[in-house]
Amino acid sequence: MPAHPGLSRPDDASLGAAMERTLLALAAVFEAIGPGHRILDIASLRTDDVPLCQTVELSPTADIQLSGILGSDDFYTLAVLLAFALEGSTVTGATLITTTAAEPRPRTCGWTIRSGWLHPMDPATVEVALIPCPDIPAEDCDIYTAPTLPEPPATDEETGRA
Repeated sequence: MPAHPGLSRPDDASLGAAMERTLLALAAVFEAIGPGHRILDIASLRTDDVPLCQTVELSPTADIQLSGILGSDDFYTLAVLLAFALEGSTVTGATLITTTAAEPRPRTCGWTIRSGWLHPMDPATVEVALIPCPDIPAEDCDIYTAPTLPEPPATDEETGRA
């Protein structure tokens, strides 16, 4: 019996492929939003209706070498939530919102996570997603359409090939 009723554990191959996509996705996000002070927020809803979220704040001097920042508990939690969202079998919906420090106001964009990848959100959708976040008032941010991230090629595990 699963530890959480309504959740089935994904197989190891699917989770491994999702973790590889997580590292590629985070690298693409960092490239897309550029350097500086960054805040990443992930929110997801599990198939058993349990909401999960994590916020990570990265200083402007943080050396974004993905293998190095995975030592941070907050970043590790965000990466795990992203991996499960990308894998998809235990998550019904998820978003990743990024905010970068900019003058005169912070800049914010976001992606929905579906079909194994991050898809850009338009400003109106990002604004709605920000409403429940008390630390980031939507009216204090310049909200823009997230850039399209290059999608990685499918792996053998994802396509069902042996």
